[in-house]
Amino acid sequence: MSCQLSSSPLSPFLWTWQDTCAVVFYLALLYNSGMDNLFTTQQKATLFQVAPLAVRMRPCNLDELVGQSQAVGAGTWLRSAIENDRLSSIIIFGPAGTGKTTLARIIASVTHANFREVSAVSGGVADLRQVIETATLDLTLSGIRTILFVDEIHRFSRSQQDALLHAVEDRVLVLIGATTENPFFEVNTALLSRSRVIEFYELSDTDIEAVVHAALIDERGLKSAFTITPEALRAIVTLSGGDARAALSILEMACDVAAADALDEVGIEQVRDASPGRQLPYDKNGDVHYDVISAFIKSMRGSDPDAAVYWLARMIEGGEDPKFIARRILIFSSEDVGNADPQALLVAAAAFKAAESIGYPECQINLSQAAIYMALAPKSNSAVTAIMAARGEVSKGPLRAVPNHLRDRHRPRAENYPRYRYPHSDERGFVEQQYLPDGLERGAFYVPGERGWEAYRSEAVERDRQEQGD
Repeated sequence: MSCQLSSSPLSPFLWTWQDTCAVVFYLALLYNSGMDNLFTTQQKATLFQVAPLAVRMRPCNLDELVGQSQAVGAGTWLRSAIENDRLSSIIIFGPAGTGKTTLARIIASVTHANFREVSAVSGGVADLRQVIETATLDLTLSGIRTILFVDEIHRFSRSQQDALLHAVEDRVLVLIGATTENPFFEVNTALLSRSRVIEFYELSDTDIEAVVHAALIDERGLKSAFTITPEALRAIVTLSGGDARAALSILEMACDVAAADALDEVGIEQVRDASPGRQLPYDKNGDVHYDVISAFIKSMRGSDPDAAVYWLARMIEGGEDPKFIARRILIFSSEDVGNADPQALLVAAAAFKAAESIGYPECQINLSQAAIYMALAPKSNSAVTAIMAARGEVSKGPLRAVPNHLRDRHRPRAENYPRYRYPHSDERGFVEQQYLPDGLERGAFYVPGERGWEAYRSEAVERDRQEQGD
């Protein structure tokens, strides 16, 4: 098909269908090339000036990206793939404000491929098919690849994810999926197998400080119009919770408060005014952090649900990561409740899943339920003392042989081993025989607790032993 317009003898306004195709093709080339005219350039400049600080300070290249050195640092596969424009499909997952979308924007700015973006909220299967069809034409007609960015890809339905499978597998599309949820639970296994999973971590306090300092002096940011006190900086770091976008939003609002008061320095009062709903005296890496979590655990151990909920509220109001709280409850369920109430472990695991998949504010209810359950549950630390005692014996004691009747039977001459008595062959499902190696006696490690399910079952097992011994 020629791209030259035909000359009709009838009228200059009568085009053939080839003319129409040529014009459409030419306009598509202009669109795909991202060519700006005077108006779009001026429009972008105007929009940039009024954009939020977090948008204006979005990194433009990999060197400006703070944190995530384990993923895009020097010598990593991802950095090499981006710099050499040989990226294959990836799924990036991690907390909000850690740079997932920023990385996609950086890739868009440096790649020679077409860059497309589809909303996981409003986009449907028809939108995906349109992108795939266009990508197929670009690849076959001009050899240009297409990179598709899908933010919050976990919001895609199974049918939407399935619509991408063949295009990703055939490399018609290079997929960049971003999600705050664990992709191994939320993304199709087939799509995951065709992609490389990249994990982004919550930014450290040092990373957040670097983001704030850069915003204060950068020409895209506050242009050195404000300074900040150390106390105010620590407060922003605490309130942001490892989220760079949140930190910049708080900084921008605090600077607005300072400007209204004719100040050129941001102090703790300006940060407090900018975030009135948050408490400041909770440093996630300081003494208060460790004191509060210690009080929380000891309150559950002491069976005081009111105190447990109070310290839980202190952590929530201080911006503590809900997964951190849930992890402590999960450990507590085995460490301090144990088999006095085996259900405690299931409650704690469910609370952790809620913290991981729901987040604040809803998951505070799950955390409260779990904390109260732990406080009211009967207590036993026998699981801790047993494993510690057993590990001490293994690391410091002699090498003890497996009793012959417990050995694996799938080997030559195994028929010469003493008979193993199968517990399920007994009507009670219990057989008294030697299970420990020679030199160790029952009770060497495990001492049952005196409360709850553990005490009940220990007594039952002991009765079975005595009856069988008689």
